[in-house]
Amino acid sequence: MGLDITVMIADAAWLEGVPPSERLPLLRGAWYDDETGFWGWDATPAAEGDWLWPQGPNGVCFGVYEFRNTCGSFKAHFWAGERWESARDHVDSQLRAELDTLLLGLIWNGLDGEAEHVDFGFFSDDGPGFYGVLLARAPDNVRKLAGTWERVRPRLDGVEQAFTEHAALSHGWVHDFRAFKALLEEWGYVLTEAARRGWCVVGLSE
Repeated sequence: MGLDITVMIADAAWLEGVPPSERLPLLRGAWYDDETGFWGWDATPAAEGDWLWPQGPNGVCFGVYEFRNTCGSFKAHFWAGERWESARDHVDSQLRAELDTLLLGLIWNGLDGEAEHVDFGFFSDDGPGFYGVLLARAPDNVRKLAGTWERVRPRLDGVEQAFTEHAALSHGWVHDFRAFKALLEEWGYVLTEAARRGWCVVGLSE
């Protein structure tokens, strides 16, 4: 079994109504609520490429985005970062810098393998916080990443040649440029919706 990820956007004002150490329990409690959350997740029709919203009052607090063709696995996201690492030296420097910023902010561990994807103090007063939190970006950083995406989006096809020549494989996760682009477009969709609402973005592993 590999690492999973559930990507959510959540109302920052709702989470900020409690101390940082109580925010993750609040979010998980709403997620797993027997009556209004996603406790019956397996019974919920998969809406790949779209949002799932809980029932009842929690429906105005958070939503879950279901990525296409990932089966909830983090592997696609991890390998997108690895493929980028193979292609990036062959991409225009300005586009490379923007994509570095975007991917470092979301899923790529960086050249030194030490990128941090959790905003300090988001779920804890004294550090990144809880086990199982893969991503936590507060609204200000969500807006910055969404802005980066908007600059990258119209130029993304400029990565195709470098990706095809230096990162593409015959099989596996995110093995060609089409899959890489599609995954980034989904992240862009998540960031754009969260930024529009002034919400945060959270990725949890259960």
